[in-house]
Amino acid sequence: MAPVKNGRILFNDIPSGYPEPGKTTIYDESETIDLDSAPLNGGFLVKTLVLSIDPYLRDKMRDPKDYGFVPHFDMNQPIANFGVGVVVRSENKGVKVGDHLYGTFPFQEYFILPGLEGSRILENKEGLPWSAYVGIAGMPGQTAYTAWKEYAQAKKGETAFVTAASGPVGSLVVQFAKADGMKVIASAGSDEKVAFVKSLGADVVFNYKKTKTADVLAKEGPINVYWDNVGGESLDAALTNAAQRARFLECGYITGYNGEGTPVKNMAVVFGKEITLYGFLVFSLLPKYEDEFYREIPARVAKGEFKYIEDAKKGLEWAGHAILDVQQGKNHGKSVVIVAEE
Repeated sequence: MAPVKNGRILFNDIPSGYPEPGKTTIYDESETIDLDSAPLNGGFLVKTLVLSIDPYLRDKMRDPKDYGFVPHFDMNQPIANFGVGVVVRSENKGVKVGDHLYGTFPFQEYFILPGLEGSRILENKEGLPWSAYVGIAGMPGQTAYTAWKEYAQAKKGETAFVTAASGPVGSLVVQFAKADGMKVIASAGSDEKVAFVKSLGADVVFNYKKTKTADVLAKEGPINVYWDNVGGESLDAALTNAAQRARFLECGYITGYNGEGTPVKNMAVVFGKEITLYGFLVFSLLPKYEDEFYREIPARVAKGEFKYIEDAKKGLEWAGHAILDVQQGKNHGKSVVIVAEE
């Protein structure tokens, strides 16, 4: 077979604010690959089906000298994130043609892996769309599941506040909190997103661009558990309206990723209210809960017990636009890029 195009998304420039498609990242078609004869050296060839677009990708677009909570992207190399692919050739006894893999993959149409380290073969007995395995049944779902179990200490009748509640992490947290018998206050960035979060059963949902978070929490609080995806003013308001011995789960800080963050002023209440702040990364918690997560969550999603929505772009060339949409909050649901069909 003649070589075929192997499109890639390359990291091209460190952004000072929002990442710009065509500048921060570029779509490159200069590379080709011969699917029949490319050397595997004992590994296997994967065709990328779907890739995940997540807020933390912005932290990876930095100068290597600067601090970040995840490794930085290498200049002029493909960016990478969680994805699902299908094996098209294999020289590895543990991997067969047709196997579907989940792992951290380069943003390119085809790639070769030496082994299964860092990847998981997906059985998908439930018949979920493969895109679900980078969302509710992938890293975002794992983030919500592991930290809620580890830190929330949820009690029936308590109040939880969830920010970015229409996103893949926040929407599942809302459903966990309701399942635990909590009153749920939730914020989102558009009326459409508010409607979706209401459909999940949240008790109080508001558009933070139209209504002040502090006003809602003053009326509906105090809050016992705060799931923080955004930082900034929402974190300040949550501190002010926290109950004694509240638990704060610090998951993200998207208001500060692109240089526009608001300083938090109310940290002094942490000791007065005996608040516990849990900063966490899913990668540290997952070993404890991974098998349990895969036994429970995909099956419950397939049964309709947990709802989710996706914001899908078709074509790898749209990945840079999807990254920008997530940073600006323009996506509605889990952002994914559909690279190819089976």
